[in-house]
Amino acid sequence: MYSFSPFNRLIKAAVLSVAFFMSADVALAQPFKKLVWSDEFNGKGLPDAKKWGYDTAMGCPKICGWGNNELQYYTHKNTRNVRQENGMLVVEAHQEKMGEARYTSARMVTKNKGDWKYGRIEVRAKLPAGRGMWPAIWMLPTDAKYGGWPHSGEIDIMENVGYWPDSVLATVHTNAFNGMKGTQKTKGLNFKDLSTAFHVYSIEWDATKIRFYVDDQLCNEFKNTGKGKDEWPFDQRFHLLINIAVGGNWGGAKGVDDSIFPQKMFVDYVRVYQ
Repeated sequence: MYSFSPFNRLIKAAVLSVAFFMSADVALAQPFKKLVWSDEFNGKGLPDAKKWGYDTAMGCPKICGWGNNELQYYTHKNTRNVRQENGMLVVEAHQEKMGEARYTSARMVTKNKGDWKYGRIEVRAKLPAGRGMWPAIWMLPTDAKYGGWPHSGEIDIMENVGYWPDSVLATVHTNAFNGMKGTQKTKGLNFKDLSTAFHVYSIEWDATKIRFYVDDQLCNEFKNTGKGKDEWPFDQRFHLLINIAVGGNWGGAKGVDDSIFPQKMFVDYVRVYQ
């Protein structure tokens, strides 16, 4: 989710090249079979507090704009921005003033409530649409044992920006490979129905590699080179984040269309296997 201008320049090439990267590798065997954590969102009202927490406000004073010059204010326990409804988690972005922001949204986190080292993490979701939207399903280190971003890594299971409505990206950031340097490891796939149909976004992660999938179609693969923590900090617990950002360095590169609001991301389930 952290993004900088060198990162943006590489995205389009990543999407265009991925068909040649792994087109034959569609439905690989799933090595992780035991369900260890899940949320089917069958309740009502706010998400289960035993499973979900909130990142709130605008990231200040440490990382104002969440490191990306994002425009939204993330609210806390506000059903206008996040709720369980009809068996789904609904994350909803609005054009409305809160604090210094002109938009509100929600950023849900499983930190210290769902933290995993290795496994299959899968999320079935339908994305928002429109210029300025930046939905993400991603992971950050819970203990950050190698230091702050990007030293302890980041795993972006799914990112999309509204001005590329048919593209999803899967990315790894580390100290050696990250958006600040323009060296992050990114690949993508194209779909015409990201905001009208559900897709399953997942990773399979072990000590040797991380594989990224959309509907079990291999999208990206990042291998452990054995060269140490600068390239592979993924030997520690990570937690899940689900959010809609508004604007920002990447999401807002072509501005924000205020006529699209409100916008929703629907999540059918989150399941973690080991």
